[in-house]
Amino acid sequence: MPCVYWKQVENGRFFFVFLAYFAVKSFSNRKGRNEQFHAVCGNRRQNTGVFPLDSSVNVIYTVPSMEHSTTAHSMTAMANRGILALEDGRCFHGISVGHEGIAAGEAVFNTATMGYQEIITDPSYAGQIVVMTTPQIGNTGINPEDNESEIKPLMKGLLMREISTRTSNWRATESLSDFLKRRQIVALSEIDTRSLTQHLRSHGTKRAVIASGDWNPDELIRKAKESPRLEEIDILEPLTVSQSLELPEPDDTKKIVVFDFGLKRSVLHAWASRGAKMVILPAHTSAEDVLKMQPDAVLLSNGPGDPARLGSVSAEIAKLMGKVPIAGMALGHQLLGIALGGTTYRLPFGHYGTQPVLNRLTGRVHMTPQNHNFCLLPESLPPEVEITHINLNDGTIEGLRHKELPVYSLQFECTESWEDMMPHMA
Repeated sequence: MPCVYWKQVENGRFFFVFLAYFAVKSFSNRKGRNEQFHAVCGNRRQNTGVFPLDSSVNVIYTVPSMEHSTTAHSMTAMANRGILALEDGRCFHGISVGHEGIAAGEAVFNTATMGYQEIITDPSYAGQIVVMTTPQIGNTGINPEDNESEIKPLMKGLLMREISTRTSNWRATESLSDFLKRRQIVALSEIDTRSLTQHLRSHGTKRAVIASGDWNPDELIRKAKESPRLEEIDILEPLTVSQSLELPEPDDTKKIVVFDFGLKRSVLHAWASRGAKMVILPAHTSAEDVLKMQPDAVLLSNGPGDPARLGSVSAEIAKLMGKVPIAGMALGHQLLGIALGGTTYRLPFGHYGTQPVLNRLTGRVHMTPQNHNFCLLPESLPPEVEITHINLNDGTIEGLRHKELPVYSLQFECTESWEDMMPHMA
């Protein structure tokens, strides 16, 4: 029989709280079951607490232990540990759930509550180790239709509080763990992602090494310190197409040429679905070759890395201004800003996940998906450039337009029509 607690409140009504007997039983047996998990992961903080509702009634709240979660049958059975080591000496221990190996990259946190598959396959995360702040990842598994890129993901690692080993979605073809192993991405579960996120937010983005198996933490810290920074890596070449590609569309539609810096499939489909003929070009295509195609507009795509390393690309973009309408997004926005005479700087911990953006042209606020570590410096932009969008968290530039030329850009990855986001776009 369940236990019943009751309490009379001021209005005379009675409230009943039912505590099922199996919950009491699981609580009493928790200590013994947790010993098995502690043998794998080491000591962890107690997952219990008392939350007094008033002076007369206390309700005991118990956070489920590992054995109650969807990872119970696998986590307690496997003894393969993993570790994340930051360049400043902080280490975080977990359990390997992906590729068995070691990888170095920049540790960043992502606040998105959905879309983990899109994040993993997004080329913009090349060279990075992503910390997911959402507690449980992997519930809906993986399906090939949601991949943002067909190339091998260049993300260096994935960190999460808990990975779900139960896949619950009719479109899923494999589990997240199987996908990570097949794509050779090192991943750790049971990481204290809250503490790690607070550390990165307080101390900024850090170089890091993620490894499965038993490693000397000091050795991994040394490797993290010796690993190159994002500004020192040329990660564009593996992402961009080697030759131009054209999506088949009716001949009477508008032609949009796209500079591929790591183009997401969803962005390409969003533009193509509006009836545009899309021509995808390598990142280093010259302005002369672009103009020969007689495009109706040029799109500068999203992508990873430091825009300051792509000075030659910005120079070609500058040659196109005034000759054809140009729209930039994410990395393309930064390159367009440089082509207009601006400079970029590194954000302390970047924008990864959902960010609130104010459209100063309409007064509307948009919740936008973002993933970038660099931003345009407002003081560096010439007077003929107008800032159209700002980030409501830190006031950084999220969009701009030229006051005389058909040149527009957004820092976030916009899958809405440009007519909705920027009414002045022709």
